[in-house]
Amino acid sequence: MRSIWNGAISFGLVSIPIKLVNATENHSVSFRQIHTADGGRIRYRKVCELDGEELTADEIGKAYEADDGSMIPITDEDLAELPLPTAKTIDIVAFVPLDSIDPLQMGSAYYLAAGGPTADKPYTLLREALKRSRRVAIAKFALRGRERLGMLRVVGDAIAMHGLLWPDEIRSYEGVAPETSVTVRDAELDLADTLMDTLGEVEMDSLHDDYREAVEELIAAKTSGAETPAQPAAEAGGGKIIDLMSALEKSVQAAKSSRGDEGADGEAADADEDGDEGEDAEVRELHPGGKRKAAAKSGGGGSRPGSGSGSGSAKSAPKKAASGRAAPKKTAAKKSTTRRTASGGGGGTSSAKGSTAKRGSAKKSAAGGTSARSSTSKKKAAAGGQGSGGKKRASA
Repeated sequence: MRSIWNGAISFGLVSIPIKLVNATENHSVSFRQIHTADGGRIRYRKVCELDGEELTADEIGKAYEADDGSMIPITDEDLAELPLPTAKTIDIVAFVPLDSIDPLQMGSAYYLAAGGPTADKPYTLLREALKRSRRVAIAKFALRGRERLGMLRVVGDAIAMHGLLWPDEIRSYEGVAPETSVTVRDAELDLADTLMDTLGEVEMDSLHDDYREAVEELIAAKTSGAETPAQPAAEAGGGKIIDLMSALEKSVQAAKSSRGDEGADGEAADADEDGDEGEDAEVRELHPGGKRKAAAKSGGGGSRPGSGSGSGSAKSAPKKAASGRAAPKKTAAKKSTTRRTASGGGGGTSSAKGSTAKRGSAKKSAAGGTSARSSTSKKKAAAGGQGSGGKKRASA
């Protein structure tokens, strides 16, 4: 990493040569200003207000603007002559606990690298002293033309320095907090504690800039000529708080859902799924003999007027049949029912589909007539007789 400042750490009478390196980097996507009509680049030019002449960097100096608007020139030579003992030295002035530093003071972060083999031993000595004392060092240093305040602490096997604002640069919080007296109930605090416990902790390394990734995807799509990726709509947030307790309760539920915890809604969904599975029963062919009467009762009671086969027999058959036949029999049973219905058996034929071909179709019609409505029993019996005659001729 390229150093931005070279100097030494003054640790009492010990001098440690170091190099100052940036500890952070900016990953934000930068844009250029263009002329929207033709895409031409917009550039800023430094022009003198008096003569309108464009100036180069060598022709530009510093000045202080007085209250009356006049400019007081200040040269680099003027600044170099000022007594600045920290111009090339990070001067440690105290060692304090870390919690005594207000986070509002913290600014830019830097790494301090040893400035050569001769600096390795004193560098390691300072690092281990900071570790054992569990304190941080407060120091003064000069960077970019002015004296600054810094905090040295241990990060892994290195020493890092955070630029600090001077205490008088921190503005007071007066006028920021609510001016009216507000009472917070214990129940509200309990819900807030529950919400914090539900959200839990997070691995800081897992956090990333979603907006920057979306911008990069947009740029990649426009560069390749592909379709612009659709971005998910932002969730509605903020707004006027009407009921604080209700908002806290909803926040807790939302946090539990995002963590994968099942609530009452999840249990209800499971119950619905179980009910759906109970209705999808298999249709199995019944054994001849004793099972025929049970099938006839089930088919007659479950069939609706005008239906070709009773749905009730289809649902009750798997419960009464213990044959354990495989699922493919379902197709064969349906084909058998279709043939018998076409032969003129009506709804009664569907209820007696488990009987053998040797038994008379007249008995089938009688069973079907018993299970059907009394007003149509004679018609079904006649239809069954016709169907039986046709079936005997076909078998002959």
